[in-house]
Amino acid sequence: MFSFFRKKSSPTPPDPEKTVVPDATTVAPDTLPPAVVATGSVRFSLPGGACEDEPVAVSARSSWTSRLRAGLRRTGSSIASVFTGTTIDEALYEELESALVLADSGVKATQFLLDALRQRVKQTKAKDPAAVKALLTDVLTELLAPLEKELVVGEFKPTVIMMVGVNGAGKTTSIGKLTRHLGYRGATVLLAAADTFRAAAKEQLAVWADRNTVEIISQQGGDPAAVSYDAVTAGRARGKDVVLVDTAGRLPTQLHLMEELRKIKRVISKADPAAPHEVLLVIDGNTGQNALAQVKAFDEVLKLTGLIVTKLDGTAKGGVLAAIARERPIPVYFIGVGEKLEELETFNAREFAQALLG
Repeated sequence: MFSFFRKKSSPTPPDPEKTVVPDATTVAPDTLPPAVVATGSVRFSLPGGACEDEPVAVSARSSWTSRLRAGLRRTGSSIASVFTGTTIDEALYEELESALVLADSGVKATQFLLDALRQRVKQTKAKDPAAVKALLTDVLTELLAPLEKELVVGEFKPTVIMMVGVNGAGKTTSIGKLTRHLGYRGATVLLAAADTFRAAAKEQLAVWADRNTVEIISQQGGDPAAVSYDAVTAGRARGKDVVLVDTAGRLPTQLHLMEELRKIKRVISKADPAAPHEVLLVIDGNTGQNALAQVKAFDEVLKLTGLIVTKLDGTAKGGVLAAIARERPIPVYFIGVGEKLEELETFNAREFAQALLG
């Protein structure tokens, strides 16, 4: 779910005399993507605190949940197999414990789920495995519920979103998907190519900018903090709703590179004292418990505001969201199950719980 500034009927082209950024290269589009009916519930913020609801495309959301179920099939089938018997006994709980741990739910979350499930079974006097599975779905939904939060765009203009993550997590691809997601809901987006550490990063981001027909700010061999500063300044001058800042991927153990992220965040705040308004960590759903370690490490350095979980298709590790919910409940704004632009959607706790449990 999103909150956006008032939806625009047509974009206003930037005034080149007022929006020149020194030493910056700008790739400008001819038009922005048209606004279409969004999947999921979308709320646009209006001045004075009012809101305007956009219709929900139920069929599109149903298609998305089907893809999510398919993506989590390996995890779901291993857990669902526990409930194929006819007896609710200690053996069932032991099998369920093993299945949840193997799905990377983590020891703490697994114990929490089992304790809560035992209590629900006792309260409801459930005897049928299918009923117990339904109770587990309810318990898991309640555990994941704190992760379900809307991304607010419109309280600040531009809303500055800093994207971080380790190498290979799908950060730049997620930026492309998020740009499409925002643009199709009427928000104008400016990209900042602040990943100057990797030679092909700027070109890769430029491809996503071209696919989404949005502008991009970059510098040849420039300092990433300087690129970020220029982008925020340009975003304000051009009246953009969102500035998405791409950063170099790095491991949390690379302290000098983590310090560079801290510098980028600090310099962004010089361009806009309230920015960055969001710091989003992109994590690979295939990495299991390592994803939780990444969340903790990046949060300690940058104070994360949200997560994007990618590559949930074909993995048996989807339970890591339960571990995150139990140990570091940072909102999951989006989850992705494929490489296509449209294969990124808002996180819904019950949808995810149902898909995870098969």
